[in-house]
Amino acid sequence: MFCSVYKSTKKQGAYLYIAKKDDFTPVPKELMTMFGTPTMVMVVNLAGRTLASVDVEKVKSSILNEGFFLQLPPPPENLLEKYKQEKAQRNEK
Repeated sequence: MFCSVYKSTKKQGAYLYIAKKDDFTPVPKELMTMFGTPTMVMVVNLAGRTLASVDVEKVKSSILNEGFFLQLPPPPENLLEKYKQEKAQRNEK
């Protein structure tokens, strides 16, 4: 299965996978507005491939069922909360 991958001009780290190059008709207009003007990154064959940040089977399933897959960056790590949790764990010992 081939798909086209586009990066967002508005949200760093957001990528949109679609079945056909430049065919954004399955993507909701609201999503396209938030995504910004798509910038082509590559055309990729998902068959027998692994992806760095997302499960390839989830991508294929979403493209087949929804017509697209939106990959968002992971949320930033809250270092203060992490510190508090580690401190609390140390105090419990």
